[in-house]
Amino acid sequence: MTAIAQDHAHVVAAADRLRDAARSGRPGPPVRDLIGSDDVTSAYAVQRLLASERIAAGATAVGRKIGLTSTAVQRQLGVSQPDFGVLFDDMAYGGGDTIAIGAVLQPRVEAEVAFALGADLVDGDLDLAQVRGAVKYAVAALEICGSRIRNWDITFGDTVADNASAGAYVLGPRRMRLDEFEPRDVEMSMTIDGEVVSTGNGAACLGDPLIALQWLARKARDLGVPLRAGEIVLSGALGAMRPVGPGSTVTAMISGIGKVKVTFSEE
Repeated sequence: MTAIAQDHAHVVAAADRLRDAARSGRPGPPVRDLIGSDDVTSAYAVQRLLASERIAAGATAVGRKIGLTSTAVQRQLGVSQPDFGVLFDDMAYGGGDTIAIGAVLQPRVEAEVAFALGADLVDGDLDLAQVRGAVKYAVAALEICGSRIRNWDITFGDTVADNASAGAYVLGPRRMRLDEFEPRDVEMSMTIDGEVVSTGNGAACLGDPLIALQWLARKARDLGVPLRAGEIVLSGALGAMRPVGPGSTVTAMISGIGKVKVTFSEE
């Protein structure tokens, strides 16, 4: 077997393992024994394979999510860059909706600024002015992260392969233009059943959620999958991610763009 064929076999084996966990509803072992802990190329190859299968089965890709935007989490996983995954239409919820607790494996919730793009980010330098100009509006968002890997035992390679641990997302109702607020200046407070469990701000997301969006625009273009008008981008956590259980209600208030809330079913 050639080295290229062997690498592809490892990618397929890792995809098989993650697919089996998703279909069975039972998290499985990590995939780093197959693709390595920090092989970015192989990890994104697994992600693309699983995403293409999902699209072939009828799902529609509607955007991206950025992960690992916290320097503390990057240090924990031994990496120096964020990662990203694909958002699908069947992952989307509106503020006030109820999500089945079993819809996401091992769910953990974080609050973010989400951007809706009004222009492609394909050509040019993709500097901050261009990226800012491509944003149609922003909303408060909750991301329900989920891991197909047992006990969240992940390295960088594991989470990238697992679609950046994407599960579901919730968009708030209030749409704000960037001339109405500044993403880096927002303050966030998130509660679960009325108890404050996470606080943070825009600067916690790579220094500015727009810098995170710029990173994604450049990275996605480099990988041949540039950002397009109409996509939704979850820009990264403003504070700590927290686990959630059956029957819980999660509410995030983000200054400048408002509130977003979701409830999880009892079973």
